[in-house]
Amino acid sequence: MWVEARQYTGRIVTITNDKVFDTPVYNCSRDFPYLWEEMHIMIPYSADRRRAEQILREVAAQHTVKISEMGRDALREMERRYFVRADDLGPKVFYRLTDNWLQLTVRFVCRSHRIRDLKDALSRGILDGLEGAGIPLASTTIEVVGLPPLRVHLQDRAGST
Repeated sequence: MWVEARQYTGRIVTITNDKVFDTPVYNCSRDFPYLWEEMHIMIPYSADRRRAEQILREVAAQHTVKISEMGRDALREMERRYFVRADDLGPKVFYRLTDNWLQLTVRFVCRSHRIRDLKDALSRGILDGLEGAGIPLASTTIEVVGLPPLRVHLQDRAGST
């Protein structure tokens, strides 16, 4: 069984024979030892989206699997089985317009293990890159920065101030 980011927990799941024949059983890495993974980053519409996209691509390229690291046999099998060309495997950023912000989704290929460590490294690199470029993350967090002046009148029990 897996926790968030597919980190192995050590728990073992037993699948009974009736489930094997009646429901699909998924094996993400049997035929191709890599996965496509995504991270969503939200930025304000006023931010420099082209620079943010560049940062996401650069950080993903720095930390994820390079095509040159994949074995020729694995690449050939991937192209044959999934009709995906090797030049489509590099990090890519997709835009999604929302009511509140621009959602940038960076898609990348990674090995089937240690994804949590990889996403941690990507998150740290993206935060550093965005901060260095002066690009804030979008958030629904509300910060109260001031209150109007408040006047208080105290009265004693007799009604005088």
